[in-house]
Amino acid sequence: MIWLTWRQFRGSAAMTAALLVVLAVVLALTGPELASDYSAGIAACVQDDTCDRFYDHFFGGHDTEFMALTLVVLLLPALAGLFWGAPLITRELEAGTHLMVWNQSITRGRWLAVKLALMGLTAVAFAGLCGLMVTWWSDPLDKSATENLALMAPLVFGARGITPMGYAAFTFVLGVTVGMLVRRTLPAMALTLVVFAAFQFAMPLLVRPHLMPPITATVELGKTNVDGIGINRDRGGYVEIRLKSAVPGHAGAWVLSADLLDPSGRVLGGDSGFGAARVSTTSGPCAPSAGAGDGCIAEINRLGYRQRATYQPLERFWPFQWIETGIYALLTLGLSWFCFWWIRRRLS
Repeated sequence: MIWLTWRQFRGSAAMTAALLVVLAVVLALTGPELASDYSAGIAACVQDDTCDRFYDHFFGGHDTEFMALTLVVLLLPALAGLFWGAPLITRELEAGTHLMVWNQSITRGRWLAVKLALMGLTAVAFAGLCGLMVTWWSDPLDKSATENLALMAPLVFGARGITPMGYAAFTFVLGVTVGMLVRRTLPAMALTLVVFAAFQFAMPLLVRPHLMPPITATVELGKTNVDGIGINRDRGGYVEIRLKSAVPGHAGAWVLSADLLDPSGRVLGGDSGFGAARVSTTSGPCAPSAGAGDGCIAEINRLGYRQRATYQPLERFWPFQWIETGIYALLTLGLSWFCFWWIRRRLS
């Protein structure tokens, strides 16, 4: 049974393994140089306090490779579900070969267990290797990325560490489950993709922010958390402040919300996001003739305006990785149990 299952998918497995070997060679050849350039740049920028400019220049020089590798890791689990999971049972059902196997000495449970174990573990291994290789290679870029592409950002988090293994296991068994229910390969592939995409959107939006209680802090305004400041003389004059999704002293944090508070603690701007808020002061350092510089930000801080941010710190990256992977592992076990129940009770 193991030999037969291996023969059925050894071609796609060999091709995937070959692509991973090529990727590993490329990353091994370019990774040390990337890390060396980052270390040299950090050593130089610390001396003259120009690290912000170095981060922008360094990341900007490799942003294409960064995004391409991130997308590869994100897509690999989906491909495992589409091309390995969904056709695994539907191909047998459409061809009728499952009946021939079941009429031999092979039980339904053993037939399914061998297929799930052999192909599922292979998919998990491939996704895990790919994710860990990219995590190692992109470490310098993750440290210098902008806040929207930092390590804890939703787009990047799922392409780092061990979560790709959980995604691959879940998507593969999801494809098998949908295939059993639909019994047609193409509809099963389409439905698997839709369900997996729904989970991938729901996890960072609804679940991941609450894996641990987020931290809420009130901090002063500065270069770290102010994206821009402008002075407008319309309607008596006001200063417009645009906040970043960043928290001073917590580089790489995943900021869930950021508000500008007035001296009484009232939220300004009416939007609990990262939009603009207006401060009614255009005198002294914030006068139109003075320009919107550091002096204006210091004056706004003196008046009592503050940023209130709710965030998940970077230190929770690995706890979040383990928790989210565990959630997908439990979902995988649940779907696997359903597959065994369905094939024994309902599938014929």
